[in-house]
Amino acid sequence: MLQISRRMLYKAAMPISHRPGRITAPSLPALLLLALLGTLWVAGGASRGDVSGQVIVRTVATLLLAFTMLFGARPARADQLALLPIVALLAAAVALPLLQLIPLPPRWWQELPGRAIFVDAASASGQLQPWRPWAIVPGGAVNAAASLLVPITALVLVAQLRDNERAWLPGILLTMVAASTISGLLQFSGMGANNPLINDSVGQVSGTFANRNHLALFLAIGCLLAPAWAFLDHRQPGWRAPVALALVLLFVLTILATGSRAGLALGVFALVLGPLLVRANIARAMRRYPRWVLPALAAAIIAVVAIFVLASVAADRAVAINRALAVDPGQDMRSRALPTVLEMVMTYFPAGAGLGGFDPLFRLHEPFSLLKTTYFNHAHNDWLEVVLDAGIFGAAILAAAVGWWVWASIRVWRSGGTTGRLGSVMLLLVMIASLFDYPARTPIIMVTIVFAAVWLARDSIALPGSA
Repeated sequence: MLQISRRMLYKAAMPISHRPGRITAPSLPALLLLALLGTLWVAGGASRGDVSGQVIVRTVATLLLAFTMLFGARPARADQLALLPIVALLAAAVALPLLQLIPLPPRWWQELPGRAIFVDAASASGQLQPWRPWAIVPGGAVNAAASLLVPITALVLVAQLRDNERAWLPGILLTMVAASTISGLLQFSGMGANNPLINDSVGQVSGTFANRNHLALFLAIGCLLAPAWAFLDHRQPGWRAPVALALVLLFVLTILATGSRAGLALGVFALVLGPLLVRANIARAMRRYPRWVLPALAAAIIAVVAIFVLASVAADRAVAINRALAVDPGQDMRSRALPTVLEMVMTYFPAGAGLGGFDPLFRLHEPFSLLKTTYFNHAHNDWLEVVLDAGIFGAAILAAAVGWWVWASIRVWRSGGTTGRLGSVMLLLVMIASLFDYPARTPIIMVTIVFAAVWLARDSIALPGSA
C-alpha cells in the first residue's frame, strides 16, 4: 500500500511535459498544411486555369512552400527514401511542360508531327517562320506547370509532419469530404450554395467542385476513408464505427443526388472495397462476440444501405440512377468525340501537341457533326489526353507511375498496414475515374492523390511508425 502511494505521489509530481499521452502542439508544417487544405476546400475545386479560385490556391501554395522551405524541418532520411518515387514522378511532371516551353529553331519545329497547318498559315501571311516552343498553345503549358505548385507544396508539408501528425490525415481528409457533402446537399435542397470562385453550374450538385463527377469521386473516396478511419492503428472502433457507417450512408445518398453516372459506379466499387481494407481489424474487434454476430451485422448494414438507396429512388432523388437509365450512351459527347480524339493522338504522336492545349486544338479538328453551343474542354479520358498532349514522354511517365503503383500495391496488400492499402485503392479509384473524366487536374484531388501516394509509399517499404 505504501509503495502504491509513493508511486502515485511520484506521478503527480512529474512535470506535465514528461507525462505520457500528453497533447502536443501541432508543428509548423501541420499548421501550414491545414491552411492549405482550408484554402483548397474554399477555392480548389476547379480545373480551369482562368477561374479566380486558381489564383488564390496557387498564391497560397507558393507562399506556404516558400515559408516551409525557409523555416520547416528537414524530413527524416527514411522518409526521403520512401518518398523518392513520388518526388521523381513529380519532378518529371514539372520538367515536361517546362521543356515544352523552350523555343525551337523553325526547321526543328516544322519536323514535329501535326505542325504543317501552322507552317502553311505563316507562309500564307508572308511571315518568316519564327522560333516556336514545342507546345502549340504555350499558355496551356504554363498553366500545366503552375498547377503542380499545389501537389508539390502538399508533398513537402506532409514529408515534414511528425508520425503522430500523419495519423491525423485520414480523419482530416474525411472531414473535408463530409464538408463537401454538406455543401452539395445545400445545393440539392435549392438553397443556391454555389461557389463564386469556381466555374460550377448553377443548379448542379457539385459541392465545392466545379464538376459533379469530381464531387462523386471525392465522395467515393470518403466511402473508403470512413471504415479505415474507424479502425486505424488496430484500435477498437468504439463510437467511430456508427459515425463511419452514418457518413458512408450520407456519401452514398449524395452520390445519387449528384447525377454522376461514373460516380455511381465508383461508389459501388468503394462500398465493396472499403470493408475489405479493414477486414482483419473488424475480425479482431469481433472476437469477443459469437461467430454469428459478424455475418448478421454485415447483412444488417447491407440492408440499411439498400433501404436508404431504394427510398431515394422512390422519392425520385436518385438522379444518378435516372441519368444512367435515361441517357443514350451513343449520344454522349464523350463517345461521339472519341474517334476525333484518337485521330488527334495519332496526328501529334510521338512528340505530342503540348500540355494544356486540348480545347483550341480540338476546335481545329472538330468535325461539323460535333458542333454545338457548348465546347468540349477536355478529352474526358485523361489517359488519352496526356498521350495527346505529351506524346511518348507523357506515356512513359504514366507507365512509370502505374508500374510503381502496381509494385507498391502488391507489397502493401501482402504485408502492409491499413493506410498503405487505403492509399492503393484511392489511387485506383482516381485512375478509373480518369478513364471518363479529368479529376486529377483539380487541386483538391491533386492533394488527395499526394496523401494516398505517401501512405502507399511509406507502407510499401515498411517504415517504422507507418500505420
